[in-house]
Amino acid sequence: MTKGHRITVEPSDRHVRVVRDGQVLAESDTALVLRETGLPDRYYLPPQDVRLDLLTPSATHTHCPFKGDASYWSLPDAPDLVWAYPDPKPEVAEIKDHLCFYDAEVS
Repeated sequence: MTKGHRITVEPSDRHVRVVRDGQVLAESDTALVLRETGLPDRYYLPPQDVRLDLLTPSATHTHCPFKGDASYWSLPDAPDLVWAYPDPKPEVAEIKDHLCFYDAEVS
């Protein structure tokens, strides 16, 4: 990690529900919360708690120097709404294959 940059991953004590346009996309009592310097808290959900049948793999891939390479999934009207790190850096190994939602209501 660079000086002043920090990432922590821990089990969330919240029930996490992801809804978009009235449709439940995910619901979990075993989500992980990732806190990263300068960014909002992000909830990573295990795949068994996500409606994978609604998502289509995207060609998009991004690289984070702190977490590794991310793969993305889309809804028909929401490109790259979801991402995951299939092979994360060792410092955040817990988030492997967990999915995180962008631009969705998390309660």
